[in-house]
Amino acid sequence: MREGLIPAVLGTVVIASSAAFLGSKYKMAATGVLGFGLAHVVLGAIDLFEHR
Repeated sequence: MREGLIPAVLGTVVIASSAAFLGSKYKMAATGVLGFGLAHVVLGAIDLFEHR
């Protein structure tokens, strides 16, 4: 399995799950979780491109 694939997929799942909570009363928490998911995707993408 390619290095960086797991964090990128995990980040995508976290972004999708936090997007479901953006319209609820937990908007601030969902925004924070969205940021963590975005960071996972970015770092996973860096690993994927670095280890081609």
